[in-house]
Amino acid sequence: MNTSTYTSQSAFDGSRLRVILLVDLHEGAQQRFLDAYEHMRSRVASVPGHLGDQLCQSVENPSQWLITSEWATAPPYLAWVNSEEHLETVRPMQDCVRDIRSMRYTVIRETGGTHRPTAQATDAVQGPVRVGDGVTRHALTFTVKPGSESKVAEILAGYAPPQARVDDSTRLRRTTLFMHGNRVVRTVEVEGDLQTALRHVSRQPEVRAVEEALNPHLELSRDLTDPASARAFFIRAAMPAVHHVARGGPEPAGLLRHALYYPALEGCGMALARLLSQQDEAAADDPASPVHRSTVFHRDDLVVRLIDTRDPETDPVRAVGIHGTRKAAVLARLLDGGALGVEGPLSSERDATRLLAHTEMTLITDRKAAES
Repeated sequence: MNTSTYTSQSAFDGSRLRVILLVDLHEGAQQRFLDAYEHMRSRVASVPGHLGDQLCQSVENPSQWLITSEWATAPPYLAWVNSEEHLETVRPMQDCVRDIRSMRYTVIRETGGTHRPTAQATDAVQGPVRVGDGVTRHALTFTVKPGSESKVAEILAGYAPPQARVDDSTRLRRTTLFMHGNRVVRTVEVEGDLQTALRHVSRQPEVRAVEEALNPHLELSRDLTDPASARAFFIRAAMPAVHHVARGGPEPAGLLRHALYYPALEGCGMALARLLSQQDEAAADDPASPVHRSTVFHRDDLVVRLIDTRDPETDPVRAVGIHGTRKAAVLARLLDGGALGVEGPLSSERDATRLLAHTEMTLITDRKAAES
């Protein structure tokens, strides 16, 4: 059990993962939904790390369904859910639903079941119990057409912030936007239900105006008036937080927010995210570290590290740099130097230092709700 004084949430703790989908069907769509589920079930059964799933129908309301799946650990699930194969697999099901909500939980305790190695494991803690702070973190990323970067930055910096209060239990706490070349990363922090907050934001007139203004500049076109097109775009843009760590105690005044951009070589994104997460765990235990809080977001071969530092003179790249020849060499082998403008073979600590000098993103806007 995690008994440290800092808060920590991680997809890399080795715990089994339970994924829950709450589905509300359109009238008359039940058979199409069942056919789509069978198609999805047959595809996901062969995905590494998938342990099984269940389909349940509400006793009180037959149009409401529950799908649960269990995974050996979180990383294989995240690799699957972020893939183009997954998007194609679930598309027929999404055409049947009025609303769908996804929730993910690590398994902490269980009674019975085939995964218990012995009867004594019934009451054992199955995974580490971590300390949270009541905030859900998420990110979206997309690219814009080369040459449009300054116009996009102007659009993103100029809009009025949406209303922070969503309902009695949900509140939008913070939205921060960064750019690196023609890539945009938008991070959001929500107190309460993330999906409820995102729906709230998407309906705000000022946000809709910004999204429409961005459309001509996007490399991947979208039509936000078409639910299927909008859903596909935001699924592809999603970057879940795979690791978060923050020091305990009161938040220091004057924290500065930074983001670092780590493009990985093909197939190396998860390994890179894991390496950076281990580094952040170590930094949280170091009283001399200027980093108060750090979040690692990952999707495919892209990793983004969001950090808040206590010292305004801190160089964020140095503050979270990889220490040690071996770790630095591993980092150099995982990063895509070409995407950072560094050419040639990469394998040493010096190579890692050269790469990291190109990782800092440009802050476009940082909007905090009052008293957050």
